[in-house]
Amino acid sequence: MQKIHLKEINSTNTYAKENIEKFADKTVIYTDRQTAGRGRFTRTWVDLGCRNLYMTIILHPGEKFLETYSNLTQYLSLKTCQTLEEYGVSPQIRWPNDNLVNNKKISGILSEAVFRSNTLKGIALGIGVNLNAKIEDVKAIPDRIATSLNLETGYEIERDIFMDRLLEVFFEDYDNFLKEGFPYIKSEYTKYLTGLGKTITIQHLKNQITGTFDSVNDDGTIKIITPKGELNLSIGDIL
Repeated sequence: MQKIHLKEINSTNTYAKENIEKFADKTVIYTDRQTAGRGRFTRTWVDLGCRNLYMTIILHPGEKFLETYSNLTQYLSLKTCQTLEEYGVSPQIRWPNDNLVNNKKISGILSEAVFRSNTLKGIALGIGVNLNAKIEDVKAIPDRIATSLNLETGYEIERDIFMDRLLEVFFEDYDNFLKEGFPYIKSEYTKYLTGLGKTITIQHLKNQITGTFDSVNDDGTIKIITPKGELNLSIGDIL
């Protein structure tokens, strides 16, 4: 695994996508500052300074896009929870891949595939984790109530130590996950899910859907029970 450190970049995912054919499988791009970080649904990822984690893992799993690759964000969210737990906090996952601590968002994940014609050239799997921030800074983050690991633990976090541990945890099961797919992590992933069995509202495309969060399916989608019947959703944003 090669790690490439950049002092400043618009976005580690954008940089990875633009150069994806130049880098080997499992190359890691990380930066001190992102000037145009991005999240799901074109959201902006707020830069809280150089002591936080802004990282993209470049993956070359094959030339054909397999359904399992769609679950890489969920796999990374699980591994992030396992890493956060080592710091004495109790993380959660808000489906599909937001990591929470005390019901406040602490990280976001974005996966982007790059194709040339019909050939998969690679996947840029990006993550931002709030490791060190002032309370007034996380309160200023739009859209979601947020936190950082130092605010939850009461001490400063060493970014590179956290990053190295997250990468170690990520790659220890990565090959098995590619072979087995989401069922390989379903049980562990579900343990961290927030909202199971409760009434939730999901922004699904242009519609809001309210129902009971029944379960997670074997492909990583979720089953929602609404007054009109059962729905299985593959994308959405729990409000």
